[in-house]
Amino acid sequence: MLALLSATTLVLVAGVPWMLPAAAGGTNLKSPQNVEVYIIDDTFILRWNRSNPSVRNVTFSADYQILENGAWLQLPGCQSVASTECNFSSVKLNVYEEIKLRIRAEEGNNTSPWRYVDSFTLFEKAQIGPPKVHLEAEDKAIIVNISPPGTKDGGMWASDSSGFIYSLDIWKNSSSGERKTKTVYSRDKIYELSPETTYCLKVRARLLPRKTGAYSPVYCIKTAVENKLPPPENIQVEAKNQTYILKWDYAQENVTFYAQWLHAYLKKIPGDNSGKWKQIPNCKNVRTTQCVFPKNTFHKGIYLIRVRASDGNTTSVWSHEEKFDTQLQITLFPPVITMKPTNNASLRVYISAPGESENKPVNHLYPLIYEIVFWENTSNAERKILEKRTDFTFPQLKPLTVYCVKARALIQDERWNKSSVFSDIVCEKTKPGNTSKTWLIAGVCAALFSIPVVIYVMKLLFRCISYVFFPSSKPPSTIDEYFSEQPLRNLLLFTSEELTERCFIIENTNTITAVEETNQTDGEHKKYSSQTSQDSGNYSNEDESTGSKFSEEFLHQETE
Repeated sequence: MLALLSATTLVLVAGVPWMLPAAAGGTNLKSPQNVEVYIIDDTFILRWNRSNPSVRNVTFSADYQILENGAWLQLPGCQSVASTECNFSSVKLNVYEEIKLRIRAEEGNNTSPWRYVDSFTLFEKAQIGPPKVHLEAEDKAIIVNISPPGTKDGGMWASDSSGFIYSLDIWKNSSSGERKTKTVYSRDKIYELSPETTYCLKVRARLLPRKTGAYSPVYCIKTAVENKLPPPENIQVEAKNQTYILKWDYAQENVTFYAQWLHAYLKKIPGDNSGKWKQIPNCKNVRTTQCVFPKNTFHKGIYLIRVRASDGNTTSVWSHEEKFDTQLQITLFPPVITMKPTNNASLRVYISAPGESENKPVNHLYPLIYEIVFWENTSNAERKILEKRTDFTFPQLKPLTVYCVKARALIQDERWNKSSVFSDIVCEKTKPGNTSKTWLIAGVCAALFSIPVVIYVMKLLFRCISYVFFPSSKPPSTIDEYFSEQPLRNLLLFTSEELTERCFIIENTNTITAVEETNQTDGEHKKYSSQTSQDSGNYSNEDESTGSKFSEEFLHQETE
């Protein structure tokens, strides 16, 4: 008996080490393996693998932590879960906040160590699921209604539902060949199909820049019987002054037309927008293939326009929806050209930018360039250039030649190209070229080289004038020789100022005769003849009596 008790005790003691780890906190349980988070639209799934598949009574619990708060909270839907996944979609979390998860195994009071999941945001982890699709058939078209992925208001894609782009693959059900891929709105129409034909399609959503969703299931539908009244085609809008002109093509006669418009952005909003189309003024019950409506019908923006035909009780389906951007529907007027000749046989061109009907220059909104056509008036050879400048020069042309210019304004944008008609033709004649300048330079040079000659001629002319009008103050040599004494010399030789004011006239013939007789009796003096009086000039302004008096005194002194 004692031996039996001893054996039993041994077994119990040997069994104690095997049980202690569980009692000490479940060190015999291992943490879950391969923990992953799967998020599709608004469905959040946490999955993992068991560490010991043979253990059946183990459950699992998970916690979450918002990194900003730091506290660990129980993860709703993931407490004491017996399976290897749990759905925590009910948790109220900001999809852009960073969170962490942890999970452990439990068996009764025993638990395994925590297994941690790296931090993430729900939006980063989320994948786009397949959209829901509803189809409507026409005779040559299929209307596609797409519901964006996600089902919750304020869910994962609540702020991005209008940012989805949908890619649609469509093909004939009876054909195993060609598939066409189109980008469509949430409510759109696929045109150019065959009547009474079954088409199949599938759709997937994309969210730029990098998220691409899964394809929807395949949907098939058969188009209707062809309508007797076809829809209008080739919808166009033109701007003219303060109005828009809406035009379309239609083959049949005796029908009326209706035109409607819709804000283009509404096409991006999920749901049926058929009731949001509005009638275009002056475009109801129109019997021609165009209608005119005022520009103020539309504010700045992008619109869609559609037209349909009606013949009594028969109505066509709506035409293609034509996109209409008010910023692109402008009237571009031709520029105004001014041209002036400049030196060196050049022509300077000035361009006045075209303006809208409100007299506002178009290039305030759009960059303009100008196509200039330039040619010699007597020639058909044209020269074309593109210029952004409104002031430029055609240099070194033929002198005294007529040239002509015309131009048109161009708008080249990523979305469109538009041009005005050509301006009026302007012609101008060039000035003389370098030949006239060469003659001018030659003339200047010749004048410079002839300056010494001119100076010499002027000098001679001045001497002649001086001789005639300003004779020398020195008396003739015969008189100067006779009056050799210094007092007498001084008497005759006055200063230049005195000479200009007072002169003396010797014109008494008798006096000169007396002098000759005296000279003949005095051997010390030379003989003078009456011929010497010819050198006497008009030397005084005084009257004759004064002159005679002076002569008598002079002869008296000389006799003495």
